[in-house]
Amino acid sequence: MVSRERLVASFLDMCRINTPARREGALADRLQAELEALGFTCTRDGAAGSTGSDTGNLIARLDGNVPGAPAVFFAAHMDTVEPNPQVKIITDGDVIHTDGTTILGADDRAGIAPILEAVRAILEQNRPRGALELVFTVCEEVGLLGAKHFDRSLLQATFGFVLDSAPPVGAVVSAAPSQDSMTITVTGKPAHAGGEPEKGVSAIQVAARAVDRMRLGRIDHETTANVGVIQGGEATNIVCPSVTMRAEARSRDPRKLADQVAHMVTTCEEAAAHYGGSVTIELDHQYDAYRWSESDPLVSLALRAARRVGLPAATKEVGGGSDANVFNAKSLPACVLGTAMTRVHTHEECASIDDLVKTAQWVVAIIEEASAV
Repeated sequence: MVSRERLVASFLDMCRINTPARREGALADRLQAELEALGFTCTRDGAAGSTGSDTGNLIARLDGNVPGAPAVFFAAHMDTVEPNPQVKIITDGDVIHTDGTTILGADDRAGIAPILEAVRAILEQNRPRGALELVFTVCEEVGLLGAKHFDRSLLQATFGFVLDSAPPVGAVVSAAPSQDSMTITVTGKPAHAGGEPEKGVSAIQVAARAVDRMRLGRIDHETTANVGVIQGGEATNIVCPSVTMRAEARSRDPRKLADQVAHMVTTCEEAAAHYGGSVTIELDHQYDAYRWSESDPLVSLALRAARRVGLPAATKEVGGGSDANVFNAKSLPACVLGTAMTRVHTHEECASIDDLVKTAQWVVAIIEEASAV
């Protein structure tokens, strides 16, 4: 039913379209043309104005052929983590990768291409289906912005699946964390480092003490924290007057997240007080955690569909967020499905052709299982 050759060709073609965040328009145009040729009705919401993208989120709908069957949506994001205008793609047996100088873009073409192939396969054989709705978002890689500004009123489906996770194909992401980001500004006092250093307060020293005393890395099985950026200083002969740090904390337990953030804030404040500096901290709540059990309807449906096509059905908990976090917060139940993408956000990113095919087969099975609900 699923065409391996057509799926691979579609995946490769999409990987060659350069779509860093806020420049997703070319891919949206291609997807809309293909979907309208298949009979979908397409629209784009107003997310471009809020995200700065050259297009809004693309939403496509096709009526079902099973009366009373629920509508289901499938989603993936169109942007990539960095530009790859000169991508050189290599197919090595079952593995697709680049020459190592750019990302591949499997994140998230490994979600988009199987969705399209599954839809084509379903329509070619007129397989049973409820209404199908597809959501292709912008600016996922820069804070899930497309999903945050998604126009919920354009979607009739009451549940769906986001294809945006690593293998194994057949694994359903049943839990994902909340994330808080922090911009920490440490203010010291400048002085000549050789002539009168005792009159200064080094913001670098304050920041160093704070970071040294923070719980960072893997806090527990649900919680992580990181200081990822430190910027400051002007010259070696000036006691540094200001440092900016950017940090984050994540947890699948909101209470643990609150505790970790409070700890990081307190550590910064204590370090500033110790040296006589000051600190201001801007907190930005990025997204909310979600958690499903195997007995919840959408997870149960996905697992049944996985078994139907011989996949190793299982659930997993992850440490990263996705558009599904935002959809759930909008009272639109969603969970993430494993796909073919591996080593994402690196120049070693790759995708297995077999896993691409399995992903498309899984989507077909989900559509058919949903039509029988």
